[in-house]
Amino acid sequence: MPVGPARMPLLDHLGELRRRLPIVIVTIIVATVVFYFAAPTVIDVLTDPIAPFVDGEFYVMSALGGFSLRFSIALKTACVVCVPMILWQILGFFLPALKPNERKWVVPTLFIATALFFVGAVFCYFFIVPPGFEWLINETNSIATAFADLENYLNIEVLLMIGFGVAFELPLFVFYLAVFHIVPYVTFRAAWRYIYVAMAVIAATVTPDANPVTMIFMYAVLLSLYEISLFVTRFVIIAREGKAGLKGSRVGFFSDEDDEDEKPAEETEASP
Repeated sequence: MPVGPARMPLLDHLGELRRRLPIVIVTIIVATVVFYFAAPTVIDVLTDPIAPFVDGEFYVMSALGGFSLRFSIALKTACVVCVPMILWQILGFFLPALKPNERKWVVPTLFIATALFFVGAVFCYFFIVPPGFEWLINETNSIATAFADLENYLNIEVLLMIGFGVAFELPLFVFYLAVFHIVPYVTFRAAWRYIYVAMAVIAATVTPDANPVTMIFMYAVLLSLYEISLFVTRFVIIAREGKAGLKGSRVGFFSDEDDEDEKPAEETEASP
């Protein structure tokens, strides 16, 4: 990933942005065209966990419904698949503003964030979508006949997968807040009651189907990820800074040795 100089005039920054935006747009357009022709296969994959609960019968409600659904699925799939490239271009734009000891965290963060998102989406596909739709369809069948509108069902499923993908970013978010002492580790632990309630509200908000099954699953996932992230964070902080670091007593996570590496070469040569 080419990185420009750390200090550039405003017009050069705008030029850098103008150079990177077309890469993102053209890549998404090309991917959308490819996935438009592959849309029947993508739709088959997406409907697979839902089909048993509607006897495999899905319906499109209008003459243009098939075209709009294929295009919508193709665009959403392209955006999701292109996430690593999009983040790569964003990092290429902002990297010059970071210090050398901060840059070394960026690429691992990119890979971890991408992996967590896709793990969350896959987890939702296999473990959340089937019981969630089973409950919803059974509730409908108890009072009427469920009419399986394909576009509506797929929109709910895709939103669920994106929601769980974003939820799986929680460990990374908590980790960086704690290790950089933006929010000390002990604060996370002391405020656990408020955080648990906040996660319950988030779980109820981000699930698009108002389904208690998916909300409970989301809440359980958020709690598990939160506790896992705090466990890993505690281990890393103690290994790097000692137990004093848990209280946020240091200015930052980087060691003095890292700060020494940042000094300009001429300043180092001038020292006796």
